Amino acid sequence: MSAEHDARTLQTTLPSSLDSYHGFVQKVLDELEALGWPGTPDLFAIHMALEESISNAIRHGNKEDAGKKVEVECRISPNEFWAKICDEGDGFCPDDVPDCREEDRLEVPGGRGLALIKAYMTRMEYNDCGNCVTLVKERGEQPKSA
Repeated sequence: MSAEHDARTLQTTLPSSLDSYHGFVQKVLDELEALGWPGTPDLFAIHMALEESISNAIRHGNKEDAGKKVEVECRISPNEFWAKICDEGDGFCPDDVPDCREEDRLEVPGGRGLALIKAYMTRMEYNDCGNCVTLVKERGEQPKSA
């Protein structure tokens, strides 16, 4: 059976509530385990990146506005995880987020989630307006050093 044959797509529309996404994230992790990803460090990376991206969309993008939604699409296969998370906010420029590793930022909250996602994902890209992020994780790829 080919990896393409085993590929699965999971989609959801979430309310802008911080308790809305845990069930969906668990479903994605369960599907990855079923495709042969169990017990790998990749599952930790995907779990962290997916939760952080959705949480950022709810908190920073939609500002927890109950009238706004977060769209999440995940495509998974035995060798690759792909996700797109979009909010209804105005977006932002990821390059404007200060580097949390700078000496004057070490005690300041913020920016750590983006740094971790970038380090653990194979690829992380924002759309032009900054309200949709695409994540890719290839199975077995080691985290990048910061």
